[in-house]
Amino acid sequence: MKFKFHVNIRILVLIFFFQGSVHSQDQKLFFNGDIITMQGDEPEYAEALVQENGKIVFVGTQAEAEEQFGQATRVDLQGRTLLPGFIDGHAHFDSFATQAIGAQILPPPDAGAEDIPSLINILKDWNTPENRALTRWIFGLGFDDSVIKENRFPTKHDLDQVSTEFPIMIIHISGHFAVVNSKGLELLGIDASTEDPEGGIIRREENNEPNGVLEELAGIPYYAKALTPASPEAAERFFEAGQDMALSYGYTTAQEGRTMQNHEGLVKNAVAGKLKLDVVSYIDYQYVDKYMDSKWNSKAYNNHYRIGGMKITLDGSPQGRTAWRTQPYLIPPEGAEPGYKGYPAIPKDSMVTALYKKAFQNNWQVLTHANGDAAMDQMIRTIKPAVEEYGNNDRRSVLIHGQYVREDQLDSFKDLDVIASLFPLHTFYWGDWHKQIIGDSLGNFISPTRTALNKGIRITIHTDAPVALPNLMRMLGISVDRKSRSGQVIGADQKLTPYEALKGITDWSAYQHFEEDRKGTLTAGKFADLVILDKNPLKVPEAEIKNIVVLETYKEGELVFKK
Repeated sequence: MKFKFHVNIRILVLIFFFQGSVHSQDQKLFFNGDIITMQGDEPEYAEALVQENGKIVFVGTQAEAEEQFGQATRVDLQGRTLLPGFIDGHAHFDSFATQAIGAQILPPPDAGAEDIPSLINILKDWNTPENRALTRWIFGLGFDDSVIKENRFPTKHDLDQVSTEFPIMIIHISGHFAVVNSKGLELLGIDASTEDPEGGIIRREENNEPNGVLEELAGIPYYAKALTPASPEAAERFFEAGQDMALSYGYTTAQEGRTMQNHEGLVKNAVAGKLKLDVVSYIDYQYVDKYMDSKWNSKAYNNHYRIGGMKITLDGSPQGRTAWRTQPYLIPPEGAEPGYKGYPAIPKDSMVTALYKKAFQNNWQVLTHANGDAAMDQMIRTIKPAVEEYGNNDRRSVLIHGQYVREDQLDSFKDLDVIASLFPLHTFYWGDWHKQIIGDSLGNFISPTRTALNKGIRITIHTDAPVALPNLMRMLGISVDRKSRSGQVIGADQKLTPYEALKGITDWSAYQHFEEDRKGTLTAGKFADLVILDKNPLKVPEAEIKNIVVLETYKEGELVFKK
């Protein structure tokens, strides 16, 4: 019996030792850097953070961390900066792949499409059998008529120089226009007899023949034709390219901000366990009857995917001049009459009111895209009946973009408890252009982040990627300095502080998505969603923030990206 007793004691000791070893291997202790907790209204730093089993279990001094978690794996930050994982206030995750692997037709500094000849050459270079096999179309995203030297849209005649044999579709940087070549028009069945759809325009030549430019709902429903992978292998390449891009910019939660049939592909990847970050979808109002009544519509993620609510789009793009305004654009788009003010996506107020009432009745969160002040007037007057009938307690309705918002409308959004997810990245990409098409004073008020905060409105900021690259550090820097391509400051009185800008993609954005209990700050009990940067945005000059680089991204304690 004595021998057996000693053997049992040794077994217990060994079991305890190995359990402790396994336990410590899963623990990571981050130290020796700027650990910014993002808690509170002023920056708070910690000396150490410990994660275990995907959760943060300690934030505090290094001495306490060493005492409590002495067996943890050390992660020496070497003076670098640790932050909560990034949550973009609004983006289109499922389209990141298009930007990542399509023809790179963004203008400088993101790519080289500075004029129409260079755009054509980029498309020609991309036109290989391997690339065409992806979707059976030649495609690219990001051309910008406000920046290319000709200051016009390409037409089918320009794209026919690339190919008349294969269909081509290129998407405007706003995401609200497409241009297709002659073969593309043929495959889409668009000709001189095709009528303009409600909420869209087919641009035409003198003989009424389409010129290849498709505005808003004349083009958007056809995007899937050119951008849908043609094989399982292509779908895999798309998915991996988009996800890798997101992780490389520090995303640990991404939004799919206007989900249509692509919900089914996202579900497929989730079920297959392919998602390395959380993706929250907002279903386009035309598809809510098909998709909202499912297990995916939940505050909790299932294999890193969930439906967060409904998306309503009320107008178009301000830089593309399809945003619906109460005042005329100073420079109307090609083919438009003087006095042109843009146009609504849903002309009938009764339809919009019905959509809000449906969402409120079902307790769906609603994201509303509105750029022009006329669209925001429509949003305000049509959401009020839903508020009056169903109440407005903690609904967290969100205005997306709000570029041309008026100050009185901000007061209305405050009264309606609407979160404003604003887009100050516009000040760099199109600030100079806005001032040309709407004037100096209104141009300086685009994305009025400071005024919104001063009025007590909850805000977030976003990239709207792939409208812009999902480069959150560039967005951060531009939110702080608000400098345009020409170096002009666009609305100096609307600048955010670096800390506020960081809040807009961490703490405040977690709140917008109903996830403040598990994300957004470095707090014990929350997910170990972490980002390591090469520099501290709070300590470098304003002009250097946009050049900060993401070095590592952790999702629930697992390293998912390392530069």
